[in-house]
Amino acid sequence: MKLAETVTFGGAALDRAAHLRGRSGEIDALLRRPDAEVLPVWRGKILLHTETKKLQSVASDHPCFENAIDPFVFLGFDENRPRFACDISAWEPVTDTETVGAFHDPSEQRHPDLHETSVFVELRANMAALDPREAELAATSKAVLEWHRAHPRCSKCGEKSEMTMSGWQRNCPVCSASHFPRTDPVVIMLITHGNSVLLGRSPGWPDGMYSLLAGFMEPGETIEAAVRREVLEEAGVAVGDVTYLASQPWPFPASLMIGCHGFALNVQLTIDHSEIEDAFWVSREDLMSSLSGNNPDLKPARKGSIARFLIENWLADRLD
Repeated sequence: MKLAETVTFGGAALDRAAHLRGRSGEIDALLRRPDAEVLPVWRGKILLHTETKKLQSVASDHPCFENAIDPFVFLGFDENRPRFACDISAWEPVTDTETVGAFHDPSEQRHPDLHETSVFVELRANMAALDPREAELAATSKAVLEWHRAHPRCSKCGEKSEMTMSGWQRNCPVCSASHFPRTDPVVIMLITHGNSVLLGRSPGWPDGMYSLLAGFMEPGETIEAAVRREVLEEAGVAVGDVTYLASQPWPFPASLMIGCHGFALNVQLTIDHSEIEDAFWVSREDLMSSLSGNNPDLKPARKGSIARFLIENWLADRLD
């Protein structure tokens, strides 16, 4: 797919400078540089400017980092400027925390030490406003920091592990085991039959929202086999030819969405309600009406998601 890398979080060629991660002295020197910038992340939420919707960063000596959970993570160089991220989830806001972590989190949190125009917001709801470089920085920061939060102990012996390699590794001081950030592969499928595409929804989604079917890959499974298995399990539809289209890092919490096009061999649906809430075939015309806002009963996948990306490119005949 010629436009594959234009998907949100698709990457903007950030220089990750992985060769520096084990050189603690050089990383410390980079952190002290006057042009170094650190992205504060709070419980998986990113810091945005309330008006411009631009990703916000601050100097490494900013007082908000008194709430840091772990040391700074080195992200790399953005136009030769050192970029870092830091989890400040130890900070406890006074209000607006009831929806934090939910699929739909409209709340905003203002840290008392940060500028009043900067607020912590849910990345999924704001990803479409970010430019490619901001999106890559935000996705990388969220995914790596969430991995550290979720895996504080050694999976081999159970002891508390320590962050190393500038945030890209955890080592156990007891059994010497090393652990690395994980990425879970997920297939997401544009399943078509003639002029129609198969859409489904999961429980808890906003009313009327439908998206492409998706599911985690299993050990020993190819991408094509995962596509066919998931669609058959969830909707009872057999799939023939499968082709790869595009991928998207999806830091909710740490997936790689593998976008594929599958051709359905039958249209009759047998929905497994333990997997999805609903599914149905939607014509090209009805889907175009939905995307243009003329079908209030059908809300398309979020802008910025690979599902929306694949749907829009299918409607525009740009899959090849």
